[in-house]
Amino acid sequence: MNQLASIRIFAKVAEYLNFAEAAKQLGISNSVVTRSVATLEEHLGVRLVNRTTRRVSLTVTGQLYWERCIELLRQLDDMDECIASAVEQPTGSLRIAASSLYATTDLPDVLAAYRAQEPRMSFDLTVFDNMSDVAASEFDVCFSAERHLRDSSLVCRPLAQTRDVIVASPDYLARRPAPSTPGELASHDVLVASDAPSRYWEFRDAHGTQRVVVRPILNIQSPQVVKRAVQAGLGIARLSRSFVQNELANGSLRALLGDVTLCGDERTVWLLYFGQPHMAVALRSFVDFVVERYRLKPLESKARSDVRVGPAQHQSSNTELLWGEIL
Repeated sequence: MNQLASIRIFAKVAEYLNFAEAAKQLGISNSVVTRSVATLEEHLGVRLVNRTTRRVSLTVTGQLYWERCIELLRQLDDMDECIASAVEQPTGSLRIAASSLYATTDLPDVLAAYRAQEPRMSFDLTVFDNMSDVAASEFDVCFSAERHLRDSSLVCRPLAQTRDVIVASPDYLARRPAPSTPGELASHDVLVASDAPSRYWEFRDAHGTQRVVVRPILNIQSPQVVKRAVQAGLGIARLSRSFVQNELANGSLRALLGDVTLCGDERTVWLLYFGQPHMAVALRSFVDFVVERYRLKPLESKARSDVRVGPAQHQSSNTELLWGEIL
């Protein structure tokens, strides 16, 4: 027995005190109405409706039951309206995971802009240094800045690219002259974030490609710690340009070896989430907002012109994504 359906049918009979009119209002046959009420009475073990050839009336128990049915059906209608409202307007909390590289650069601006548009949204943020530190079950959406995206069962949408730069502090360079060629790095103190190529750095110029063996005095997982160590004058490091752009602008860090090309310097900022046939409106709204924000973000000029530009299309979205670049 579908008890909820039987309750709705009984409530309509009780409202009109007429089986035929209840069937008409519900768009079902008289026999279905009669059978449903009888089945409900059998389930409850009581008579709810008095039936005669002339009239239909509720028993005392039937009247009490109808009043409770009205309250129940009103609550169900309120629940339906609540869900309908949530479908139309994003609300609730999103679990966001983000690499420390992205969390300390673009993410705060993205969250501020999205919440200005959707003030009913809130965020539960997890920041990680290595993608293996966070499980897919722990987030709704993830921002990852990777050189090479690992195999993933998630939907992976590229948002932008950033390039690495070799940096040192003025204090360090005051003690140790800046390297003028890649080969001179061998005589310098080098700091390495664990996601960087740790055995060698490769450079390219008009004369060809050169590999420089790197023997770091500090190797640590966190790029934030590496940046702080560089600022303290501990040594030279290879970091994402977007991660140190403020320090480069204010002079607390200086870029080195700008006349040669650092190979393998590209990272891609990825947006990852579970692809679902019926995605929650809050998640769909946030994903579309982020993709559109990066699609409209103007590209800044660079001396190098080897940045790839091409469309990426998601199977359930009409939003076209362009490769951009964070400088």
